[in-house]
Amino acid sequence: MIFPRGERENMKKFIIATNNAKKLVELDRILNPLGINAVTARDAGVDLGDVEETGTTFEENALIKAMSAFEKSGLPAIADDSGLVVDALDGCPGVYTARYGGEGLSDKERYMHLLDEMKDIPKDERTARFVSAICCVLSKDEVITVRGECVGEIAFEPSGEGGFGYDPIFLYGGKSFAFLTPEKKDSISHRGKALRLLREELLKKNIDG
Repeated sequence: MIFPRGERENMKKFIIATNNAKKLVELDRILNPLGINAVTARDAGVDLGDVEETGTTFEENALIKAMSAFEKSGLPAIADDSGLVVDALDGCPGVYTARYGGEGLSDKERYMHLLDEMKDIPKDERTARFVSAICCVLSKDEVITVRGECVGEIAFEPSGEGGFGYDPIFLYGGKSFAFLTPEKKDSISHRGKALRLLREELLKKNIDG
């Protein structure tokens, strides 16, 4: 059951530590049926500022962002750190996925940069995976961290109009993520898998809104 905005006043608020509007939509779509009202910093009247992601793993960066949001807002906080791991590039872009190729590039410029780096890599060596680490800080002493992965391969050229980030070049089942409906993407994606694991952990703690 999806709770519309008008019925969310009595739902438990969790602040989502992201400035990525499309990522927030994905998180809200999966958390909402739990009775969790995923709010932005603006919704909560909080300025999260810029958080320096100094971690060397997705889990470390997710914790840095979630803990900062928790401390500044006083609300339970959820942060996702996700990225693309390409075997032929020795695991790159990895934790630098959002900044790969340099600062200020668009999503398209980033994935075209990656495709250019892989132009001579044959099909059977283009394996890759999307990774999502999600950290939920309920209190300073109560932290949940989960991880989800989706294995696929890198296309030779982009396709599809949906999704965001590197979706147009990540192939799963012969099609790019940019072709998937939101429901299908949630069912197989790295973030969908991580959020279902988070849901299980929250339910164990009787946190269901």
